[in-house]
Amino acid sequence: MKATKIFREFFESEKAGGLSLIFCTAVSLVVANGLWGNAYQHFWHINFAGHSIQHWINDGLMAIFFLLIGLELEREIYKGELSNIKDALLPISASIGGVVIPAGIFLFFNYGTNTQSGIGIPMATDIAFALGILSLVGKRVPTSLKVFLTALAVIDDLIAILIIAFFYTKSLSFLNLGIALAIFVLLIVLNRLKIKSLIPYLLGGAAMWYFMLQSGVHATITGVLLAFVIPFGNGAEKTPSYVLQHVLHKPVAFIILPLFALANTAIILNGNLSQTLLENYSLGIALGLIIGKPAGIFLFTFLATKSGICTLPADLSWSSILGAGFLGGIGFTMSIFITLLAFDDAVLIDHAKLVILISSLIAGLIGFLALKYSFKGRLTETDEM
Repeated sequence: MKATKIFREFFESEKAGGLSLIFCTAVSLVVANGLWGNAYQHFWHINFAGHSIQHWINDGLMAIFFLLIGLELEREIYKGELSNIKDALLPISASIGGVVIPAGIFLFFNYGTNTQSGIGIPMATDIAFALGILSLVGKRVPTSLKVFLTALAVIDDLIAILIIAFFYTKSLSFLNLGIALAIFVLLIVLNRLKIKSLIPYLLGGAAMWYFMLQSGVHATITGVLLAFVIPFGNGAEKTPSYVLQHVLHKPVAFIILPLFALANTAIILNGNLSQTLLENYSLGIALGLIIGKPAGIFLFTFLATKSGICTLPADLSWSSILGAGFLGGIGFTMSIFITLLAFDDAVLIDHAKLVILISSLIAGLIGFLALKYSFKGRLTETDEM
């Protein structure tokens, strides 16, 4: 399987982003629990232009992150792993399993409680973190697994985005939503008229983001909508979609995701940790990510291949699929993002974040070791990146 240049760039940027996320999270936790912990926490809540700095990062800058995810999803659909329905069914099946089983586990512990709204937390996969850990396995990892995990994570995040749009909208302004959708339709018209300049799309996207924010629907949805109206053409290097995706790689990997990690992991570790880990929502998140994710991904992939609707690439084994499944249990960015929408209580949010960090660490470590063992005898990489 030959990887395209833009996929290699996406993989490298997400890999670097994942490693920077690990570093920033560690720094944030250390600072938050040091002498300057209270001042550090307060900094992210400083009001700027009507919103806190944390709010601008989560609702503003993260829309750009979702724009990059949308552009990669668009490329996967038109030219990548998802362009051929038989090839696409493998990561699609895996993604469905990786959403349904964790959601079921979370509901088992939280159905009918005030934390039931956190059902979306263990569903998503952090692309940057997962690919960052995968890169640590080394050059023995075949391109087919990198593509599989990327497609799986992108689909997971799309499902998470839809969940955000439909289930985490607490109040709705139909006027503002109507204006946002009207702008979206206008951008579709520009696309059909073959307007290739990025300027009208970016200006329209900014306006759509503002009205989407005012509507009550989470504004980051704008990023994905905007991605699908930016002209893709034949996907060549000079097309607007390619150019924008190329430009966004490094800012997202080295500015936006690190800022998100710093702003959202300023957690002061206090209280009874063992008691926190035994709360219903904690068990739902932890078991959903550590057990539900790999079990769902492996089981649904196995059923899809055995039923004949898709095939497993020749250079992949079931142990490598299981290892990738554990990497799928790294929720981090998306899980924290959904936590902020699902819960209102600050203490509950911090505790849920802590459980996400611990669970993602465990899942990532198991996935790393499983893949390291799976590719132990592989001397060379058959697919050049």
